[in-house]
Amino acid sequence: MKTDQTQWSKEELKTYILILCAKADKVEAEEEIALIKAKVSNEVFDKMHRIFQNDDEDESLEKIQDVLEHHHYSELEICELKNEIQKIFAADRKIPMAESNLGRILENIIY
Repeated sequence: MKTDQTQWSKEELKTYILILCAKADKVEAEEEIALIKAKVSNEVFDKMHRIFQNDDEDESLEKIQDVLEHHHYSELEICELKNEIQKIFAADRKIPMAESNLGRILENIIY
């Protein structure tokens, strides 16, 4: 699996993670997608959304872990990423169990 995925930029990785968060409860709420699109370019969003559509959750988590290993994030960048993840979870004003579980998994991967 470690092919072109490891070549993602930090912006692409962030976008992929946020799309995964939006889809955690199996529903991409309009509020969640609008929030992601406000944070990244349309080109990056479209590219990462196409890639995401072909992945199941396990593949997504593996890709995220692989790409994270190739980038060096500062504590500030990690905090910003975690805050953006939480904003996506809260965007539709619901945080179901699936989102909570994904949040914990991502917390472990990111740190």
